[in-house]
Amino acid sequence: MKIYNKEYIRQFLTNNPVMSKDINGKPVKEFRQVPYRWTHGATNYHLGDGHLVHSIIVAMRYKTLCCLGSGGGFIPRIMTQARLDLHDTEIFDGDSDINYGDIGITYLVDACNGVGGKVDYEEPHSFFRYQFIPKFIKETTENAYYNYFVKKDIKFDFLYIDADHTFEGVKKDFELYSQLLNSKGMIAIHDTDERYQKEMIITEDEKEYYEFFDGPPKFIKELGPEWKTFDFFNTGIHPSKPQSTGLTIVQRA
Repeated sequence: MKIYNKEYIRQFLTNNPVMSKDINGKPVKEFRQVPYRWTHGATNYHLGDGHLVHSIIVAMRYKTLCCLGSGGGFIPRIMTQARLDLHDTEIFDGDSDINYGDIGITYLVDACNGVGGKVDYEEPHSFFRYQFIPKFIKETTENAYYNYFVKKDIKFDFLYIDADHTFEGVKKDFELYSQLLNSKGMIAIHDTDERYQKEMIITEDEKEYYEFFDGPPKFIKELGPEWKTFDFFNTGIHPSKPQSTGLTIVQRA
């Protein structure tokens, strides 16, 4: 017996199942990797820093989750999976409906404006959209903050920042959305490993999707003493395998 179900991870979390046809025209199911999963250090059977996100949500029993920026939808699907697992392990009681039950909700904010690459949620046959059903808000993070979350007085247990990667963009997202964080909540900021940026080698396939960034690493260095940070950088550890671009967990001191 194992804690992790490798095939479930491969078929639902790190890949998207797609129906195609073999050389004889017979329908076959293929599994294509979730876009941008490599930035999290994920492989077919390993969630990369998705393991950390899942563990935090499960250990802290968080219900109200928000992801700024979506890309391939890797992190928001981990968020929803964690809530489902909390119900399955009898920590959350009641109705397990993903968005309207008693297990909380996953908010996803993305303007779908082409900045940072394609958004899987808008693909015509998005497995992520119909399988994990996040509460999708198609706005800039600033507009969503004022026009949706503030108006509805919504607070978060866990916030994941992965939208505008400029210093100014990360700073604005943090300063706005940290005001909506519950007292025991946490914030995760992606792409914070400066060393990864300096040492990384990307393939030709990845160049189409990847943009170099310096905003997240710069921003976490400027956080004041009212915040405590925990860096999870695995650059250089088993370098033959995908490595995360860096994840920093932030909590009020």
